[in-house]
Amino acid sequence: MTIAFTFPGQGSQAVGMGKDLAENFAEARAVFEEVDEALGEKLSDVMFNGPEDTLTLTANAQPALMAVSIAVVRVLQAKGLDLKSKVAYVAGHSLGEYSALCAAGTFSLADTARLLRIRGNAMQAAVPVGIGAMAAIIGLEHADVAAVCEEAAATGACQIANDNGGGQIVISGEKAAVEKAAGLATDKGAKRAILLPVSAPFHSKLMAPAAEAMRAALATVAKSDPLVPLIANVRAAPVTGADEIANLLVEQVTGQVRWRETVEWFAGNGVTTLYELGSGKVLTGLARRIDKTVNGISIGGPADIDAAVAALMA
Repeated sequence: MTIAFTFPGQGSQAVGMGKDLAENFAEARAVFEEVDEALGEKLSDVMFNGPEDTLTLTANAQPALMAVSIAVVRVLQAKGLDLKSKVAYVAGHSLGEYSALCAAGTFSLADTARLLRIRGNAMQAAVPVGIGAMAAIIGLEHADVAAVCEEAAATGACQIANDNGGGQIVISGEKAAVEKAAGLATDKGAKRAILLPVSAPFHSKLMAPAAEAMRAALATVAKSDPLVPLIANVRAAPVTGADEIANLLVEQVTGQVRWRETVEWFAGNGVTTLYELGSGKVLTGLARRIDKTVNGISIGGPADIDAAVAALMA
């Protein structure tokens, strides 16, 4: 059994996430306390108790999701998991890439929390509300979606943001162009083209100011080569050098999250089991749709921990 750890992205947040971990494991409580201290506020209170609209704010959701993922990692490690000997690769969806890198020792927990707070604020500030949009295109091939984005780009910025696999591709850019692309996709035979309730056009070239903010922020933090290779979002291939990883994290802000190709890479390179660590089961569901030969298992709460430990220690 060859194992990879994956870490969820924005949209997997939910009020109450991490609370059962904190109530059952001192290691999880320590993670949430350290993140609170790094940010200078009680983010854990928002995570555990809401309100939902505060948790959903990009600047909160990003470090909050990372905190839950790392809490799971730390509990597993306290129960004997040695990540380097048991896990072959790590990967994360968008902000989850930072969670993956924290788990693999590239960044400290406190620095990861601060980086994600900066990232969330910078992404929100990059484009005035109402200027950008994102849409999910269901049931159309990647090449066809790329073609409609290219046609719609005559109206304004429009590109593929996330290739999530299973027939789901998210596009991002200027509102008029995204709406045009959604219409063109429907004409090409897409089952659905749905405008998403997001606050900014993430993973589009409109995020260039946020990319520069992350370049500056990443230059200020200590970084180490990861304990195991990262399968990077924008490359869908292994990366092992800390400086190269930092450059790819900058590129990721305006680039495509190539998640379908990431799971396909895992399947083609001997990975048999993808553990999703943290809130929700989105990546586990995507893995199932992308390649049925890969077993997806989510670890989000105390009930999942013992079974995971038994399997990982086998």
